[in-house]
Amino acid sequence: MNNLGERLFKLRRDKKLSQEEAAEKLNVTRQTISKWETDQSMPDFDKVIPLCELYGITPNELFIELKEETNQNNEIILDSEKDQIRINKKAKGIAISVILYILAVVWIMISIPVLNMNPIVASAIFLLICGIATGLIIYVCIVYKKIKTKEETKQDSLKKQISNVVVIIVTIIYLIISFKTMAWHLTWIIWIIYGLFEEILNLIFMLWSIKDEK
Repeated sequence: MNNLGERLFKLRRDKKLSQEEAAEKLNVTRQTISKWETDQSMPDFDKVIPLCELYGITPNELFIELKEETNQNNEIILDSEKDQIRINKKAKGIAISVILYILAVVWIMISIPVLNMNPIVASAIFLLICGIATGLIIYVCIVYKKIKTKEETKQDSLKKQISNVVVIIVTIIYLIISFKTMAWHLTWIIWIIYGLFEEILNLIFMLWSIKDEK
């Protein structure tokens, strides 16, 4: 309830009075009662006391409670808007991190065999890109952190279970490929791909939470 008309309507209904009955007791027309309850007009000053006496409240209870309800509604709306902005910024940050991880993988795949770049320099640039992406994820997760609801806690639990299963699978694949090929200097890229998958998974859950809040 966020306006005087709705409050007057509720008070009259609680007293089980019709508009005609309320109008008769207040010496006004039924149309006047209707206009008050639909916010087409405000009660005149000389009608406030009789109105409050009819509904069994004080003027302070009528107007102060109305103000408190309005403030509470405004705070809820404001919090909702802040949450939406926070979620959007966090989603953008994670999306940028995913793109950076992809660029890092592409860079390491073409810098040495295609561009004939020094492996040390190429690896340094690769690690720099990954470091920026990781730092961005940590930043947005800390700055835009929110107290989690039960639903969000369930989502985090599901995401953790999925991550644990994927870690086991990736570890098995990594060891099998590495021992069979003995190309340990190349198979570590599997973990970069795993990191990329983790960020994509985070982004999916982030978009999921945005959809739920809308």
